[in-house]
Amino acid sequence: MARPVVVMPDAVAVVAGYLRGALKSAGRSVPVVSRVPNPRPPAFVRVQRIGGTQQTPVSDRPRLDIHCWAESEAAAHDLAALTRALLGALPGVRDGVTVYQVKEVGGPMWLPDPDTSSPRYAFAVEAHIRGVFN
Repeated sequence: MARPVVVMPDAVAVVAGYLRGALKSAGRSVPVVSRVPNPRPPAFVRVQRIGGTQQTPVSDRPRLDIHCWAESEAAAHDLAALTRALLGALPGVRDGVTVYQVKEVGGPMWLPDPDTSSPRYAFAVEAHIRGVFN
């Protein structure tokens, strides 16, 4: 009999899906994507996995970069601040995936887009996520 295998969920999909709904509920309906869209909307959030480690045999701790673009420096800051606050409420079950904890590992920083000079803020988090038995 084959032993069950633990598969780690796509952390970007889990976090981006959560943020889409949470931002909309907070009155800020912007695209939440894993890649910079072409054409670029005036404001959007990009979630990108930049590493992380397997925490236990059944859980993952991905490190995620969160980038927030907007029309002005102040608007980019406000979008990053809202996104950061909403990520604090991520723990729980999201689309069938258990998220145990979200920990900030790099606070917000002003990071204008190098290609377009568009206003952007970025920060980094680690999420502790339970794997799924397959």
